[in-house]
Amino acid sequence: MSRFAAPIAEQIWDMKYRLKAADGTPLDRTIEDTWARIARALAAVEAEPAAWEPRFRAALEDFRFLPAGRIVAGAGTDRTVTLFNCFVMGTIPDSMGGIFEMLKEAALTMQQGGGIGFDFSTIRPRGAPVAGVAADASGPLSFMDVWDAMCRTIMSAGSRRGAMMATLRCDHPDIEAFIDAKRDPLRLRNFNLSVLVTDAFMDAVKADAPWPLVFGGRTFRTVQARALWDRIMRSTYDYAEPGVIFIDRINAANNLRYVETIAATNPCGEQPLPPYGACLLGSVNLARLVTDPFGPSAALDEDALDDLVRTAVRMMDNVVDASRFPLPQQEQEARAKRRIGLGVTGLADALLMVGLRYGSDAAVAATGRWMHRLARAAYLASVDLAREKGPFPLFEADPFLASGTMQGMDTDVRDAIRKHGIRNALLTSIAPTGTISLLAGNVSSGIEPVFAYSYTRKVTQKDGTRSEEEVVDYAVALWRRRFGDAPLPDHFVNAQTLAPLDHVRMQAAAQRWVDSSISKTINCPEDISFDDFKDVYLAAWDMGCKGCTTYRPNAVTGSVLAVADATPKAAPAPAPQPAPPAKGEIVYLADPLDRPAALEGRTYKLKWPDSEYALYITLNDIVIAGHRRPFEIFINSKNMEHYAWTVALTRMISAVFRRGGDVSFVVEELKAVFDPRGGAWMDGRYIPSILAAIGGVIERHLVEIGFIAGEGQGLKADPKAGIGAAGARPRGPACPSCGSYNLVNLEGCLTCGDCGYSKCA
Repeated sequence: MSRFAAPIAEQIWDMKYRLKAADGTPLDRTIEDTWARIARALAAVEAEPAAWEPRFRAALEDFRFLPAGRIVAGAGTDRTVTLFNCFVMGTIPDSMGGIFEMLKEAALTMQQGGGIGFDFSTIRPRGAPVAGVAADASGPLSFMDVWDAMCRTIMSAGSRRGAMMATLRCDHPDIEAFIDAKRDPLRLRNFNLSVLVTDAFMDAVKADAPWPLVFGGRTFRTVQARALWDRIMRSTYDYAEPGVIFIDRINAANNLRYVETIAATNPCGEQPLPPYGACLLGSVNLARLVTDPFGPSAALDEDALDDLVRTAVRMMDNVVDASRFPLPQQEQEARAKRRIGLGVTGLADALLMVGLRYGSDAAVAATGRWMHRLARAAYLASVDLAREKGPFPLFEADPFLASGTMQGMDTDVRDAIRKHGIRNALLTSIAPTGTISLLAGNVSSGIEPVFAYSYTRKVTQKDGTRSEEEVVDYAVALWRRRFGDAPLPDHFVNAQTLAPLDHVRMQAAAQRWVDSSISKTINCPEDISFDDFKDVYLAAWDMGCKGCTTYRPNAVTGSVLAVADATPKAAPAPAPQPAPPAKGEIVYLADPLDRPAALEGRTYKLKWPDSEYALYITLNDIVIAGHRRPFEIFINSKNMEHYAWTVALTRMISAVFRRGGDVSFVVEELKAVFDPRGGAWMDGRYIPSILAAIGGVIERHLVEIGFIAGEGQGLKADPKAGIGAAGARPRGPACPSCGSYNLVNLEGCLTCGDCGYSKCA
């Protein structure tokens, strides 16, 4: 009998986490083999491995403890990958050599599979003088474009694109350009952006006071704090970025504030880290710890939670010694402080099973009680490890206990730390669980509410055909097994029906007992007023959160994971019969279209730096049944050197366009061409060849006419995935793994409902 609750779980295990030989032969025959591999690898660093391996395996059984994906995929494989999920890179020097040294370190880290964060506040603003070269600085955003291009080039371990976080201080002179960066739908697509908001700035916002923008001790100009705050809010309201990080609060609460200053986070925000900081992640599955679910005595087994947390802390501490690191500075940092990030997943499902409505007073109280129990058990387990193996090398009792986090900890825990020390400087974090939660039976992710009780996903079969299957939330599936078609109780709420402030209350309740931070997305309805939207962020500040990330459907990122019917279903509906083609549906052709006498189009001027003459690229479109699509392309130039290949290129691309279907792969094919003689810098970005530049022009055109989404992902598995009605708003980014548009923004992390791809896990 399969240990997987649904086919999607087994597919994710096989695709992402199952150990296979170089030729694809499975070495993990079952999920039990995967658990055994992880337990064996993490027990190997113990003085008595045989004593701990069965205990570690027992914690993994039945998906009770879920190490993050890096550990599941990499532990015990002898592969050159890191088991750490996330890193913040070193401080970026304000010099050309130092900047590109940091770029190299970022590339090496992403090559081994680490997500990275950077604070770009240390780079001088655009227009500032550069001594010795009689030039003006290009500013931090131009270098962020370089990082973005690097990230597109490097495929991370686990066959997924790397993720990055960029932060900029609220008093940096380029902060307004940073806030507005994502208004360009093609810019900085591999970055999450967050503004570092200080306590002084929040005071200035409330007082509507002037706010100086400063770099290197020089005030470049002064703005009104409230106007700058409103600009952040407007961009986030319209484009879902940037997020907000309350950086002074983070540093005040940091157990290690006596030896480090934090200015950046990992890509999803749950790990504020110092330069070269690294953290590994893992989650306790609360949904597996509920006794008598939906019954009269339903409750979370808090004693079982204690035991599981103690084992999980030891396992994660061992990862510090078992892991490889991309850079020696990261290894030194990790072993000097032994940070771990133990959190939870399945919280919303656990609340449903004990009869509590997510966001209610009772649910807020239960969340606080459960997280307190977890934090207490984790700290006491780390004290026990310190007695056995020694505290972390930089431990100093008095400054450690003086942090904001430790001030609120139980007295007996503080006394134990003072007497024996502690093995891990920080212990708790709530990270995106992404595909790990799907692997565990589609439990609710992190501390998020259930996004949808069920949805339909497309499954690509081995023969290339696609079928559909229903994916059901773990708690709903359990309800169906117990009560059949009985209607779901009133306390079953989901992200579609919750008020934004309910999200904030739950985040704040958990944050009190989380010494790092929380990755959480506060879903806001599309019709929320701008003033109410701003109140969400002010509430997060007033309630003690360390940051805030929202998602509101918008014209750039679209409406992710559209739920056809938000009303919970007690049982799956019968499969609908194929409907006749709707008016305006695209027809995919075997024979090319005839050319009309007249077509509408646009001409773009492309000036390649090494060429005396510009290229003029004309793209003409055709509208079929209400849909606009490219029909032909012409490339002209006074430079006859390229005449033969430009004619060949225009004829080939035009022939592809006229066949219909999804032709966006043309963009990716052209952008992947590298000139061995070298590329060129254009508008602050490195373009590897003139053909890649032409591909960029085509991409821009396809985005502008609504043929592909703003992400510009290009090739999609579904040939209709990139087609939109003429004038229709974009649907958001396509999944880079399968091309579908079923991406849901959970905990600041895009996760695909069709194939299980996750940007972060």
